[in-house]
Amino acid sequence: MLAKILVALDNSSEASVVFDFALSIAQPKLSKMLLVHFVDWQIEDVSPWVGVGTLYDVDISGDRYNRSREHLQQEIEQSNSWLESYAQKASARNLDCEFECRLGNCNLGIGDRAKEWGADLIVIGRRGHRNISEILLGSVSNYVIHHAPCSVLVVQGTIAVR
Repeated sequence: MLAKILVALDNSSEASVVFDFALSIAQPKLSKMLLVHFVDWQIEDVSPWVGVGTLYDVDISGDRYNRSREHLQQEIEQSNSWLESYAQKASARNLDCEFECRLGNCNLGIGDRAKEWGADLIVIGRRGHRNISEILLGSVSNYVIHHAPCSVLVVQGTIAVR
């Protein structure tokens, strides 16, 4: 029985396919779902002198930092909004479903969160990048498969143009 299913979602067109697949294998009143989205927040470093007491630090970096934090907050709010809509669909099917938007790298975070939560299964999407595009863009699903503390089900998304 799949008691605890962690569903890793991004805000792409494939997210609904991944969610629907997870929903199809979950057992009403028996399975629990955790919908997780990661926001990787990094401030762009525009100056090698930032942080050493330059005028840039005093005049500009504070404003840039504030704008970055505002953008981050907006992204988290938007993510929580669409995650909540998925959670409501799961609840309508008698599934115990939680959701969370976390800060951090999704490669590391998905497996760590699955371990913390005690997941039996991770459901994740794959966009279908191949060859050089996979090397350049990376593969979250590939990383999760090789580092997950539990079984991983990969849902194939749209095949990328080669």
